[in-house]
Amino acid sequence: MKRKLGLVYGGKSAEHEVSLSTATAVTNAIDFGKYEVIPIYITYEGEWRKGEPLTTPAETKEQLRFERDKTKPDSIHDFLNGNGTPDIILPLLHGTNGEDGTVQGLFEVMNIPYAGNGVLASSAGMDKVVMKQLFALVGLKQVPYVHFIRTQWKADQSYWIKKMEEELTFPMFVKPANLGSSVGISKATDHDSLIAAVDFALKFDRKIIVEQGVSAREIEVGVLGNDDPQCSVLGEIKPVAAFYDYEAKYQDGNTELLIPAPVQGEVETTLKEMAIRAFKVLDCSGLVRADFFVTDQDEVIINEVNTMPGFTPTSMFPLLWQNTGVSYPELIDTLIELALERHEEKKKIQYTMD
Repeated sequence: MKRKLGLVYGGKSAEHEVSLSTATAVTNAIDFGKYEVIPIYITYEGEWRKGEPLTTPAETKEQLRFERDKTKPDSIHDFLNGNGTPDIILPLLHGTNGEDGTVQGLFEVMNIPYAGNGVLASSAGMDKVVMKQLFALVGLKQVPYVHFIRTQWKADQSYWIKKMEEELTFPMFVKPANLGSSVGISKATDHDSLIAAVDFALKFDRKIIVEQGVSAREIEVGVLGNDDPQCSVLGEIKPVAAFYDYEAKYQDGNTELLIPAPVQGEVETTLKEMAIRAFKVLDCSGLVRADFFVTDQDEVIINEVNTMPGFTPTSMFPLLWQNTGVSYPELIDTLIELALERHEEKKKIQYTMD
């Protein structure tokens, strides 16, 4: 008997289009002999659209998009209950209102199994400041950084500029604290570009993090599992642009990915050990892509983890696992099995005092 798989994608997020690309890729790879795929599209405005079950791979984004003038908004209660209730949800949402624990909390309340990270890991993994504070608790080495919120910046801009210029050196990377896919990130090389970068980042989030630039290789590793996570081979990013920005990731195609990365011995061991430590301190489950810097002196510095990394066949996370021996369809199956395993584990929790 086929499992009913609810595919949730789109979302009220700056990464909406990235999510559509992920959903298209996943539906092209899913084994329709195993799953009845129920497309659940969230519009830019946050309205939910439930489509008819898919019986064959969706070949274009248009087949997964449900426009406002074609379908009335669906009640969340309607499609998460009743005869059409999915057996499991596969959230393919990137960024805010999807990757940040909000949707995960909904699925928890509805008691529906879902793939990927839970509420805590998703929310902590989305907020780069909270993430770094948790990393510090387990001794993971990081670059120096400064963080503040919009009201602090508007109240005393000169104080924060002085703080950044005293505690950090140029170049600096200015980022919204709660976005992924390099949205809103700028490289600041002087006083004026620093101010411009902060103003730009504030368009996307109320909290900003400014990190010290570092001359290093960019190494990434995939982590897969629940209580006993495993690492993939390593991958290296060699962007042509000044840094691995949104265009380099999704549009211009000029970035070179080296898989496996030319890293061996103690450095490779350290990278994988730190990736597992990061996975566990955030209480992750399912999947994570851990991103690192490796300096010329072989110093390993953790940059961040992504709790819902890019998931098209050409994205780093699936490519890392493909080169580890796990194909793209097998990766999807594994995430679903890990989700069901975690859901069964949660059933052991007692909610009464009897």
